[in-house]
Amino acid sequence: MSKVDAVSAGGPVGSTESADVVVAAETITRSYHGTPVVSEVSISVRQGQTVALLGPSGAGKSTLLRCLAGLEPVQSGTVRFRGETMSLPDAPPRAFGGRIGMVFQQFNLFPHLSAVDNVALAPMKVRGVAKSAARAAARELLERVGLGEHCEHFPFELSGGQQQRVAIARALGMSPELMLFDEPTSALDPEFTREVLAVMRDLAAAGMTIVVVTHEMGFARRSADRVVFMDAGRLVEEGPADTVFTNPDHERTRAFLDQVLGG
Repeated sequence: MSKVDAVSAGGPVGSTESADVVVAAETITRSYHGTPVVSEVSISVRQGQTVALLGPSGAGKSTLLRCLAGLEPVQSGTVRFRGETMSLPDAPPRAFGGRIGMVFQQFNLFPHLSAVDNVALAPMKVRGVAKSAARAAARELLERVGLGEHCEHFPFELSGGQQQRVAIARALGMSPELMLFDEPTSALDPEFTREVLAVMRDLAAAGMTIVVVTHEMGFARRSADRVVFMDAGRLVEEGPADTVFTNPDHERTRAFLDQVLGG
């Protein structure tokens, strides 16, 4: 079996899907104005895995992530979350009530709310959690991401790395079963990048299921269980991180890694 064929081997989509598969896409295509951005991609992610999506700009990585989140409809194929259909062609994606958390490149915090209130808002509004309980849980999450002393600070009082950590805590506030990260460090300088990657490594070590689009090759190599390489909307190669980095099968993967790693 090739690495590309092995992508779905962790849990075929459909009635035989493995019970520990959290999210799975089968031959999905997502097009804009008739042009495929994601083309017949199949991928499955098991409980507790960290999967890194790599590839050049415009490869379709972020669009694939948004399809896995249920934020983008698909033109063909199927997306399932915990074995339940999320996306089918010609139908709006089904929402899963906060069970999927997503962190974007931009922090998207509410500027008029403190850090603790940014994190507490969704549990209060979506799940009806009492304000006192939601704020207490939010404080615990901010402690978890190293911001316990900044709970009452507003976004403009925080660095970029701190704001992104608030955004991570906000996503965690809904107790998600899957965390999706779309280039979470792309807007940060190296010092703040290290802060955010440290939080992500802690989440992975704690067993959170993670899919991350990233250009941080060190994080992908050391912290991801699997690496998926995409180019021109297609899945080119997939496998254990160390294998893909040290002995990629596909010439396109080798060329990309040589370029970004300075080989």
